[in-house]
Amino acid sequence: MPKLILTLDGAVIREYSIDKDSISIGRKHGNDIQLNDLTISGRHSLITKVGNNVFIDDLGSTNGSLLNGARVAKSKLQHSDVIQIGNYQFTFFSHDDEDYEPTMFLRAEIEDTKIIDTKQKPTTDNTGAKLGAVKVLSGPLKGKILELRKPFNTLGFNGSKMAIIARNSTNYTITAIKNEDSINIAMVNGRDISTDALELKEHDIIELANTQIEFIFRK
Repeated sequence: MPKLILTLDGAVIREYSIDKDSISIGRKHGNDIQLNDLTISGRHSLITKVGNNVFIDDLGSTNGSLLNGARVAKSKLQHSDVIQIGNYQFTFFSHDDEDYEPTMFLRAEIEDTKIIDTKQKPTTDNTGAKLGAVKVLSGPLKGKILELRKPFNTLGFNGSKMAIIARNSTNYTITAIKNEDSINIAMVNGRDISTDALELKEHDIIELANTQIEFIFRK
């Protein structure tokens, strides 16, 4: 049976088996999964099961539903897909006999007052700048590509925020987040990063708590 693992900043909150035809997600009472987050609409999205296939449908939410970093209206889910709804994330597993392992997280920062443009092109923005992404090289999400569409994207591990990737009109930069409670330090190409912004180059290797990801541009 397929399942969803709900996490916040990489920390596991709950596991949901997809054991019925539809599961509603939103902020209001009455949803199958109720999430207390002002960036989430009252009825935000719907998970539906049709035969052996599972789909996500956005229900016209203000801030959208992100699938692997890209906003979607409706899409079929693949094993290890990452869904972001507000500040929460769901990891989709096609079989319930697989255990979730703590891994890095990448969360697009969403402002509760911002309406996202749904007509954005897949690989560039309106300035013609290339769209950046990260490809996971190790861990449970190995091979997954997560797009960096938002101005700010937080990286971390198992509840600890470790770095921010910022997007502007010309490039992407990464900056460390000071966290005295964490022994993990984000690195780029084997070197610790500081709180000063470091410009990312294509194929740079970012390491977070033994998980490696590669910065790339979408073709």
